[in-house]
Order: sequence, then structure tokens, then C-alpha cells
Amino acid sequence: MKRSLFLIFNHQLTEAQETDARSTLGVRRIVGLPPDLKRLWEQIPADLPELGGHLEPLKDWLGSEAAEGDYVLIQGDFGACFIMVNAAFERGLTPVYATTTREAVEERGPDGSVTVTRRFRHQIFRRYAKTSEVLKTLNCEA
Repeated sequence: MKRSLFLIFNHQLTEAQETDARSTLGVRRIVGLPPDLKRLWEQIPADLPELGGHLEPLKDWLGSEAAEGDYVLIQGDFGACFIMVNAAFERGLTPVYATTTREAVEERGPDGSVTVTRRFRHQIFRRYAKTSEVLKTLNCEA
């Protein structure tokens, strides 16, 4: 089965991420957000009390473009991610997020200042768990 990876996140996919997606997830096609939806995802209004309506265009796009079994890389605003992960599950898609190792290097300047450089390296794509699976793990009922 030829699967696609749909990108709902604010960054450019790195070469390591693309290689990993093709080798471990088996995706053949990687699909970024159209420019208008990319702006919508990058600029989630902080003053909106509820995001459902704001994210409808993204849900519509995913529903019209993705096929059951496709992957969706979802990262960004926590509440928006929660909504889009659930939307992906409802459509038979597999939502994932990228994990990284992080390295920090501190350099002390002659004036006593400290410069911190952070380096992130892609590790794996991790699948989101369904809410029901999380609750089961916690011995709760849905």
C-alpha cells in the first residue's frame, strides 16, 4: 500500500525526518499544508476560547486529501494538536509526532555573558495514542 505523510506542523521537514518517514513509515509521498492553511496553523490566535471552528479548514483539507491508513505529522499548539489528532483518528489516519535528542552547549564570554546553543536531532516518529488507550493504561473508563 502506498501511504502518504501529511504535514501539520510549523517547521520544514529535515532530511533525516524525510528519510525516516520513507524507511520506517513506508511513505511514498509527503504532503505539506497549502500556504493559507500553513498560515492558519502557524498563527493560532491566543485569545480564542475555543479552537474547533478555527481548525475546520484544516479538518476539511485532511478529509479531502488523505486516505485511510495515511500518516499525519501533527505538532504545534497543544490544544490544536489534540483536536487534530482526534480528527485524524476519526478519519482512519495515523497521527504521529517527531521525537528528538537535544544537546545544549554553553559558551562563556570574556565579559561574563553566556551563549547557549541548542541542537536538536531527529530520532523517531512516535504514534499518538487514542484517548481510550491512554485511559485503559491508567485503569480509567472512557
